[in-house]
Amino acid sequence: MNKAELYPDKTVDTLKQENERLSSLLQITQDLSSTLELDELLFKITDVVRATLKADRCTVFLLDTERNELWSKVATGVKKEIRFPANQGIAGHVATTGEVLNIPDAYADPRFNPEIDKKTGYRTRNMLTMPMRNNQGEIIGVFQILNKLDGAFSEEDEELLRGISGVAAASIENAQLYDELNKSFVSFIETLSSALDARDYITSGHSRRVTLYAVEIARLMRLSQEEINVIRYASLLHDIGKIGIPEIVLFKNKKLTEDEYEIIKRHASLSKSILSKIHFQRRLRDIPAIAASHHEKIDGTGYPEGLKGEQIPLGGKIIAVCDVFDALTSRRQYRDRMELEKVMDILEKETATSFEPFVVYQFKNIPLNVLIEILEFGHNDDLDRDDLQFLRDYTLKDLLQVRRNGAQNDNEAKMEEVFMRYYLRKYRL
Repeated sequence: MNKAELYPDKTVDTLKQENERLSSLLQITQDLSSTLELDELLFKITDVVRATLKADRCTVFLLDTERNELWSKVATGVKKEIRFPANQGIAGHVATTGEVLNIPDAYADPRFNPEIDKKTGYRTRNMLTMPMRNNQGEIIGVFQILNKLDGAFSEEDEELLRGISGVAAASIENAQLYDELNKSFVSFIETLSSALDARDYITSGHSRRVTLYAVEIARLMRLSQEEINVIRYASLLHDIGKIGIPEIVLFKNKKLTEDEYEIIKRHASLSKSILSKIHFQRRLRDIPAIAASHHEKIDGTGYPEGLKGEQIPLGGKIIAVCDVFDALTSRRQYRDRMELEKVMDILEKETATSFEPFVVYQFKNIPLNVLIEILEFGHNDDLDRDDLQFLRDYTLKDLLQVRRNGAQNDNEAKMEEVFMRYYLRKYRL
């Protein structure tokens, strides 16, 4: 028995359309369930809806119940966050009443506000606006789709959007929950890092600066966002083991004895031990190993495990370079920064023995405006925005070349003068 015999009231074309609609919903469900990152999910939803309904533009407005606003930062053709009262405009009307508005002529509807069209030069012809409801029937947002490419929005479009809306609402709520959990986790990590900084006043800000350097290198290496996040968290926590080091050793401002140095070295293995007790999500489970490996060396003479070469996690290799650079360029109560050329001489001399060559190479590609902002972390209000704008066109590699070989033109001379003015500033922490 074929489908036409099973459903005698439906034509073959109708059955075909319903089959296509169900197939589309299945594909959409699979697409939207593949990510938990809210921004990425919202981009996917707008693209899917626009393509499925054959429309020119789509916006997903989410309802902020605390502020009683609708907001979106993911809208076709718009690159900034939009916020407005939840009862304003057509989207606000839909969010408040729960109605579906299928408007064939936007300019003929008194509820339509043409101001955005006037500002952007866009021309809204027709629009379909529908509330997005969760499993409890609560409105959590609004779909607004503009300009059907082949006429007006139909009842079939409305039905299809209803199906998408249910899937999208469930996906969005999952992503929002994930986002809240992630924010709580980041807050926990930053609190641990801040607690360490508060204990060790001498190196206050060290973990945060190392993190900023490490993230910049990871971006220059074009690592994935997930890999960057792992390196970010491992960097923030790389010295957490120092909470187990006696203060009389940790804060000693004279040369350590051999026994004291062995005690200090324990902090790397302590970091791994402490972090291994945290139940990290699967994507973050490399954090303990990365944090503990920032004193390992390429030639195998580091600690705590004497790892060498490829045995050392890439994140550990990145943190190792950033850790040494920050230690040598940080101001202390008893000294100012080491000369920049000396710092880089040390890093370059130890390349391929202590440090991964490609990491050192990428470190020298950090733009000078970024480098200064990290070096002066905590004093950024004192930075001149025009200076930073000028320095963004130069890298640490460019500066070293000028410092070692002399400026070849006025811009290079200015670059050196501006950077070194900040680097050599004299003030105590």
